[in-house]
Amino acid sequence: MLKTIEEVSTTKKRLKIEIPPQTIEREISLSLEKLRQRTRIAGFRIGKAPLSLIEKKFGKEVEGEVLQKLIPKVYSETIKEANLKPVDNPVFEEMGDFKRQEPFNMTLLVEVMPGMGELNYTGVKVHEVETEVADADVEDVLARLREDKAVFEPSEEPLSEGDIAILDYTVDGEEKKFEAHIFKVGGPTMPADFSRGLTGRKKGESFDITVNFPDDYPVKETAGREVLFHVTLKDTKKVRLPELDDELAKDLGHSSLEELRTHIRSEVQKSKKLAARKMQKAEIMKKLIESHDFDAPEGLVEKELTGLVEEAVAQKKGGSPAGEAEEQKEEDLQGLRSGLRENAARNVKASLLLETIGEREKVEVSEEDMKEKISQIAQRLSIAPENVIKYYVSRHGSLDGLRHAVFEEKVLDLLLEKAQFEKVEK
Repeated sequence: MLKTIEEVSTTKKRLKIEIPPQTIEREISLSLEKLRQRTRIAGFRIGKAPLSLIEKKFGKEVEGEVLQKLIPKVYSETIKEANLKPVDNPVFEEMGDFKRQEPFNMTLLVEVMPGMGELNYTGVKVHEVETEVADADVEDVLARLREDKAVFEPSEEPLSEGDIAILDYTVDGEEKKFEAHIFKVGGPTMPADFSRGLTGRKKGESFDITVNFPDDYPVKETAGREVLFHVTLKDTKKVRLPELDDELAKDLGHSSLEELRTHIRSEVQKSKKLAARKMQKAEIMKKLIESHDFDAPEGLVEKELTGLVEEAVAQKKGGSPAGEAEEQKEEDLQGLRSGLRENAARNVKASLLLETIGEREKVEVSEEDMKEKISQIAQRLSIAPENVIKYYVSRHGSLDGLRHAVFEEKVLDLLLEKAQFEKVEK
């Protein structure tokens, strides 16, 4: 059935396929016979009408159905015959006119897996990453836990870094008044000028603060402007940290401060090891891409690029007013695509390398692997595992995307096991 294969590029093949008339006629005859067995024709019992009458009545409909059935079947057989591995659905460039008792011809453009040659992935050199937990690491976590348990108490003292200010204010030249606004001195929501203007002030004071907003301030209306605030300090609160003792540890679910420190050290160790493995996997992937020269299929690159652009636009939209984000989208879309194209090609190459290596190493994803991954996601998001499944099925139609991610992670784990570790000279 395969007439010719034309190599359009290293990842594109043009296939000319011919379906013999006898193959088509055989399928038409089978379909007509099946139709006769279930069709009632006036004057005949079911299944006894002449086949010629069935063909006269339903022939055109059957011909269309047969072609719809035969084309994907013949395409699949042709791909196997040509020993090709498509990476996307084919593009039908030409479809011949269908005539009974004549061959049916079609021309398809197929994107296929590129030839990668010999893959060298054993003994890839990666740097060792320090995962030792210092006492300072533990104390940093304890400090954050104390801050999480901090309470704010009313105070008559002047404001300082970290205090809470409850204030009314107006903006010079504007009528709107803001009341009982809560602001943490030194907080990131306003430029530092605002915190400096509050520092040293006491409850009940009224005063002005001049703030110079930077050009890249997220709120477009105030970016690059000098704004005068008329402020009345209604109330002030000081932060009170809990004592670093066994009581704090018990409040956090541990029997003693020493046990809490041991738990923190263990968790920090796990986190550092996970981060180290992530860095090392990224290093392996970078070296594999650099050491294997092959073309990424254009269709896969375009799909990946579209996803990267959509993600970038969504991030911009999240940080800007909707209208401004849409305007930026229209203005910068082509530039964004151009800037992300290299990343998209690199991502596709990485995925193809992992897929090929995984196949050669017979890496498989078991149901236990899937359950473990779903459990991890559920734990991280504090939701039920069944809700994780519902999310993936509703958004992607199946768990195939998640399964593929687990597959790639298992291949990376395998590559890390086969890697050669080098100490970083200090």
